[in-house]
Amino acid sequence: MTPFQRYQAVLRGEPVDFSPRIPIVMQYAAELIGSNYGAFASDYNVLTKANLHCAERFGFEQLSTISDPYRETAGFGAPIKFHENAVPECLEHPLADLDDISSLTIPDPWEAPRMRDRMEAIRFYREHTGDQYSVLGWVEGPGALAADLRGVSDFLMDLLEEPEACAELMKICVDANIRYAKEQIKLGADTIGVGDAICSQISGAVYEDLIWPEEKRLVDAIKAEGATVRMHICGQTKHLWPKLKEVPIDILDCDHMVDMTAARQVFPAHVVLAGNIDPVSGLRFGKPEDIVEKMRACQSEAGSGFMVAAGCEIPPGTSEENVQTLCQPLPVA
Repeated sequence: MTPFQRYQAVLRGEPVDFSPRIPIVMQYAAELIGSNYGAFASDYNVLTKANLHCAERFGFEQLSTISDPYRETAGFGAPIKFHENAVPECLEHPLADLDDISSLTIPDPWEAPRMRDRMEAIRFYREHTGDQYSVLGWVEGPGALAADLRGVSDFLMDLLEEPEACAELMKICVDANIRYAKEQIKLGADTIGVGDAICSQISGAVYEDLIWPEEKRLVDAIKAEGATVRMHICGQTKHLWPKLKEVPIDILDCDHMVDMTAARQVFPAHVVLAGNIDPVSGLRFGKPEDIVEKMRACQSEAGSGFMVAAGCEIPPGTSEENVQTLCQPLPVA
């Protein structure tokens, strides 16, 4: 069974030998090959080399194209500054005033350098690995991209003070990312990750009224193209579940504070749960025997629809022994 076959089998609810491993690696992977975060985020050659090295060394089932939240933001015109050891920095948000929404132009992914760089990563993976691995494309969710275009503080205030304008902005964001996701799928991404971290900071009521309709429209469009959807919302998401469970996602990333048993009770059996050891206290600073115990517990709580991951990305400084322990085959009973 190849890594991709194992990944697909779990998505179909079929038996496998052990749970697929789909950790997110960024700065950790870059440093493992002697590079840095800035190079990883700005050059698909570094990103693909780092991810392939991790997949081969630790046994991942999925190759990722995630690097930072500002690919689409740059496509909308934001200047981005790269740092060797930190997340890329957005120097100026493209939408300084909500009254200027009509001035936004949906970017062409092939003409926007940072968006194209991700697509080149997908092309590289498929040309060099065929169907050996799952290939994870990525788009920002409606809340996340709107927050990137406006700035987080302004966007959170907008949700309360200018809800209709926010809805209009998020429609534009989803229109842009449906286009972006389709191009990634054409190049061979079998899965599209949707990152909407800002939603954990928003009330369930606001999520339901303003963000959920566009979240669902985005996911529906990706599914219509035949791709798998992996939803990634950092933080505690329990307050979002009443509506999030109605979005037809295939994989739900669970951060470390999420109760996997409770998530399993809420989400349909076909939704795979991924996670959820604490990336810092549990993985970076944890003992190998405790990592094994935690991942066994996660698997037990999630049931057969489970994939191995940390609560969020594997942090830099994590020992290779601990990553190897996280990714050692976890047999499915």
